[in-house]
Amino acid sequence: MKIVVTGGAGFIASHIVDAYIQLNHEVYIIDDLSTGQNRNLNPSAKVHTLDIADPKASRLIAEIKPQVLNHHAAQMDVRRSVADPAFDARVNIIGFINLLEACKDAGVKRVIFSSSGGAVYGDREPIPATEAHETLPLSPYGVSKLTGELYLAYYAVTYGLPYVALRYANVYGPRQSTKGEAGVVAIFISQLLAGKNPVINGDGKQTRDYVFVGDVVRANIAALDSEYIGAVNIGTGQETDVVTLCERLREGVGSEVNAVHGPAKPGEQRRSCLETSLASEVLGWRPKVALEEGLHQTIAYYREAGPS
Repeated sequence: MKIVVTGGAGFIASHIVDAYIQLNHEVYIIDDLSTGQNRNLNPSAKVHTLDIADPKASRLIAEIKPQVLNHHAAQMDVRRSVADPAFDARVNIIGFINLLEACKDAGVKRVIFSSSGGAVYGDREPIPATEAHETLPLSPYGVSKLTGELYLAYYAVTYGLPYVALRYANVYGPRQSTKGEAGVVAIFISQLLAGKNPVINGDGKQTRDYVFVGDVVRANIAALDSEYIGAVNIGTGQETDVVTLCERLREGVGSEVNAVHGPAKPGEQRRSCLETSLASEVLGWRPKVALEEGLHQTIAYYREAGPS
């Protein structure tokens, strides 16, 4: 089938593109390359360097008439969203609406949307969070992701445009950027390989649910055939605090460099973890890669490829 993948030069979506092409789908990439990298691009994909908010992007979808839109292009830096919420909204809300308007007219059969399980739920019990958990985003980024889900529900009801919103936990793995603030695994590995002291914000007892990118790819494959409409958590259901994560990475790298503690980041979530039984029910998906194995694969990638 014809699939448009936005953000296809980025960390997660480039792996999804590779998998779709391996399954003999015809893949088109829309990416402005503001954060994605050319080296991530699959040579078998048809690449269009476009801003998703540009009318040219909607015209391209009208021209391609894909069966599926897999939407991963996003402003994903939480702190940038706080500093510049208008920019965050332009990319994550206005850009997405631009694509959805094209989808409803182009006969798209399904939208797969990358949402954020950590950002949309906020910092509230119970944990792990199910899809029925109250949504109280603590950042403009979280607000924009939840808004994307609400627009999808509107387009589904009003125009019959089916969708699934995959609410990711903290995704890690090969190709993750070592820049910015989202990829703590990649950042720590790059620091350790360079002999630098990893910097842990605050006491390091804040927890996250770390899910390997290969498992996320499998969820995006399963979502092609599922008829489920709504939000689905994609995580492991296991919490790992930052101190423990850093120690595992230090051992994996074989480094004797110790972490140092910096000031806590204002507004940072204390705990985040996702319950994933719905994904098993509606997608036939469960996480397969344990944290130890995923970290091992990620360290091996950065040893060979260097920082990204």
